[in-house]
Formats: sequence, structure tokens, C-alpha cells
Amino acid sequence: MKERVNLLNKDDTKKDIQPITYKDSGVDIEVADQLIEKIKPFAKKTMRVEVLAGIGGFGSLFEVPKKYKEPVLVSGTDGVGTKLKLAFELNKHDSVGIDLVAMSVNDILVQGAEPLFFLDYFACGKLDVEVASQVIKGIAEGCAQSGCALVGGETAEMPGMYPEGEYDLAGFAVGVVEKNEIINGKTIKSGDVVIGLASSGAHSNGYSLIRKIIRNEKADFSAAFDGKTLRDIVMEPTKLYVKSILKLKDIIKIKGMAHITGGGIIENIPRILGEDLTAEIKSPSWPLPKIFQWLKEKGNISSAELYRTFNCGIGMAIVVDQNDVAQTKQILRESNETVYEIGIIRKRQANEQPTMVI
Repeated sequence: MKERVNLLNKDDTKKDIQPITYKDSGVDIEVADQLIEKIKPFAKKTMRVEVLAGIGGFGSLFEVPKKYKEPVLVSGTDGVGTKLKLAFELNKHDSVGIDLVAMSVNDILVQGAEPLFFLDYFACGKLDVEVASQVIKGIAEGCAQSGCALVGGETAEMPGMYPEGEYDLAGFAVGVVEKNEIINGKTIKSGDVVIGLASSGAHSNGYSLIRKIIRNEKADFSAAFDGKTLRDIVMEPTKLYVKSILKLKDIIKIKGMAHITGGGIIENIPRILGEDLTAEIKSPSWPLPKIFQWLKEKGNISSAELYRTFNCGIGMAIVVDQNDVAQTKQILRESNETVYEIGIIRKRQANEQPTMVI
């Protein structure tokens, strides 16, 4: 130990050359330490009793809840995409963390999984503690809304990798489901009904097209739009469906679920259908939100392109037996979801697409 102390205290720099530190290269470890201390209270609010070790260690420890007899772990990872470009432009960083959680947590939810814990990856060229803390506070809020613990993450400061004022995000969610309760769509049959849950907006998909239309139109973000401002509309965070779906799952046999993300309604619902089935979706069965009407008009977007790019107002699709439709709607509405009966499952005809939006 004495030799080590002597080494740390020794000034072995060459006197004729200006010494360089890690901070000089653009990485400030002290600033990163300040961020960790600032976000600990956010993470603490998301803790579950199963967390054995969280933020601060080399790895987080989580005990599988004892209520599960044959637990199967379900994992997912995602980002926020080019919606981040609007966050930079509008200097609005408090909601993209919710988006990050929702994109992964809603994905594992469709297999019936209860989200257990979440980790994030925040990368930037130069760390801004205030901006980063806003983002991570949003991540903690998303975890709280979905009942999972924020157990750790990584903050990477990499000079030269990102333009000043920009960052990237990735998230990782792990959940659990009983082996005999996995929802995989295998029992879906002709005659089953598709229930749609309203989205909160564009969520986190299609933003390259949204940004292009906004640029072409030279749109004013502060202008009134559907009772809000355009800024608020495009930055509205992705809706989390966890608590309402888990409540439904305890009562109703859910045959399949599709999180409507990239690929929209047209490409996501077929992921849970057999090759002999088609989802016939009736677009008049729910109102097309004004933001999508505006995008369609200003971008001269075809209906087919609209429904395979955006969620068009439906963030989650649930397939149930026709005899369970009324109770399903009631339970979801009691959980404050906006619910629509949007279509049916039927046998696929020759040369027919797996999803037909009528």
C-alpha cells in the first residue's frame, strides 16, 4: 500500500512538456459523478423489493418475484429514434426518457410479461448535467408508470462522436411471465375480434417523415394545434399500457397483442397471426387524430403509406374471443383507456395481405 501511495503522489511528468489530463481531452469524470448523485433520487422512487443491488455497482442484482412458479424472462431493447432531433431543436428533454421506457416495456408486455427492471444507455460528446438529468428523470417517470425498477445504466461521454448539444439513448427492459401464460398469438382464430387502444400521438415512430414535413412546411412549433401547440403534439411521450393490460390479463384470456410501432398497423398486427389468417381493420371505427390528418395532407401521403408508417391513433392492438369483447372494453375503460373495436380476424384469401385496412 505504501508503494501505491507513493506512485499516486509522484509527479513523473516531463517538465519541458505541458501535461495533458483526461479532462483536457474532453471527458470530465467529476461532472459524470455529479450526474450520478443527481439521478439517484429519481431511481430510488422506482425501486421494487426484488432489487438486491442497484445503481452504483458494476452490475445490478434482481431476484425473480416468488409468486412465479415457472418464470420465463422476457427482454427487449429499443431507442427513441430521430424524435431526439426535435428534442435538441426544441430544447425539450423531459419526455424522451418516457419514450425510451415505453418502446421497450410495451414490446415485452405483448407477450404477457410484467416488466421488472430497466437499464438505460446515454451517450454524448460533452456531458451536460442539467440536460442528462432531465432525460433520466423522464426515464424514472416511465419506469414508475410501468411498475419496473430503474436499476442502472451507462453514461458515456465521447468527445468527437456526437455534435455539441446532441446525445443518443438506448434502453433495455426485462420482464417475467409464467410459462403457461405466455401470449404468442397461437390460439387466434377466424372470428376473433381486434380491440384498439388509443395512442397518445405519433409515439416514437415515423419522425424522419414528420421532421421532413415540418421542414417543408416551415411549420411554427408555437402555433395552436388541436388545443395544444405543435411543439407539445410532436413531443407528446409514448403511452405506457402496462398497468391496464396486466389488469386485463388477470381476468380475460388475451389471445394476442401487437405494439403498433415502426411499420404501423399494417406491418405489426401480422406478427401475431398465423399464415392462414388476415386482420380486417376498419379505419372508420376510430377517429384519425388531427396530427395524422395534417401529416397526410401536408405531405400528400397515401393512405397505405400512412398506415404502414404511423400508428394512426392506435398504440396497442389486442385480440380476444368475440364472447369477451364487452368485458374487455369495460375493464380497459375502467383503467382510463380509450378503447375501440377496430376489426376482426378471418381466413386469408388467395393473394390477400395479412392486414387489410378498409
